Amino acid sequence: MPAEVPLAGRTISQQGAWRSGRSSAVSSPSLGAAVGRVVPRGSRVLVLLVVSTVLIGLAIWRFDEDAPLVTLLVPLVVSSLVLGPRQLPWFVLFVLLVLALVVPTQDINLRISLTVIIIFGLGFLVLMSSFRRSRLGVAGIQGETMFVDLRDRILRQGGIPDLPDEWYAASELRSAGGTPFAGDFVVASRVEGRLEVAVVDVSGKGQGAGTRALLLCGAIGGLLSALPPSEFLAGANRFLLQQDWDEGFATAIHLSLDLETGHYDIRSAGHPPAALRHAGSGRWEVLESEGPILGLIDDADFPPTSGEMRHGDALLLYTDGMVETRNRDIALGIDRMLGQAEHLLRGQFEGGATRLVEALGSRNDDRALLLVHRR
Repeated sequence: MPAEVPLAGRTISQQGAWRSGRSSAVSSPSLGAAVGRVVPRGSRVLVLLVVSTVLIGLAIWRFDEDAPLVTLLVPLVVSSLVLGPRQLPWFVLFVLLVLALVVPTQDINLRISLTVIIIFGLGFLVLMSSFRRSRLGVAGIQGETMFVDLRDRILRQGGIPDLPDEWYAASELRSAGGTPFAGDFVVASRVEGRLEVAVVDVSGKGQGAGTRALLLCGAIGGLLSALPPSEFLAGANRFLLQQDWDEGFATAIHLSLDLETGHYDIRSAGHPPAALRHAGSGRWEVLESEGPILGLIDDADFPPTSGEMRHGDALLLYTDGMVETRNRDIALGIDRMLGQAEHLLRGQFEGGATRLVEALGSRNDDRALLLVHRR
């Protein structure tokens, strides 16, 4: 028996066997890899659906009592969720073709007739949905995931940045009817020792304003960091005018806060006024500032309202959904909000934005609120 010489913790005979096994594994591709080369990954789901539809059609033809005609709805519904806009119309037509082939094998009665009408009707709806998706080039679940991810990425850009220990700031958003897209949003950035925040209310509410709000959120977030505070609202106004939307207007309020001195400048574009709580007196002051709505007139002027936040002071910026209802004037709504703020905050400003949004405003309107407190 030949001697075995150790080599790097493994005998020569062991290493040879290992190399032989590795070579065999490499030279023998798996069945999955072979299928992957023959059928592109994007077409595997389509092939599976086609095969399933054929099998269902054969089952209906052969076992008409045990396999009802309505079973064809299964691949039709699944295809609307997983297929892309190029594949989906052809697959729907294929399902309807299978339906047309198996219907003559059935005993035609009222139940069968209604089933055929329902399947054709659903196929028509899926086709219409596919034509709408073709403008975007995304499938159902994939497209929904993409839009939700886009929304989350854009909204994360508006998160409140880290602040010095003596400052606390938080924002809270709610959409009309609890939909995932809202026409109100908050964008914020910290630039050279200043906190720059804008609270924006896009015309409309809920999903109708949500798409415009997504576009504006990204654009206004960029303008907030790129432009001097005195030019921010003017830049946002020019951007909106360039969009040429049918409902291309928005209100906004902009806070530029010096984190060292507490000096602030507030500029408004047709927006409800900010409110400042003075720690010394415990009273709220409404900070009126004037400026036209964004997206209506060119070369608009947005004069600032200035002041200083002292230790213990708090500042509220909000949208009209917090204070406006159908049967109440906005001034009365502001008074009610400030009364609730005095009751709900009571020196506990952490989490105060959430408490205020939950307690105030209409559930049928978008709501946004920013709370800033100097400790």
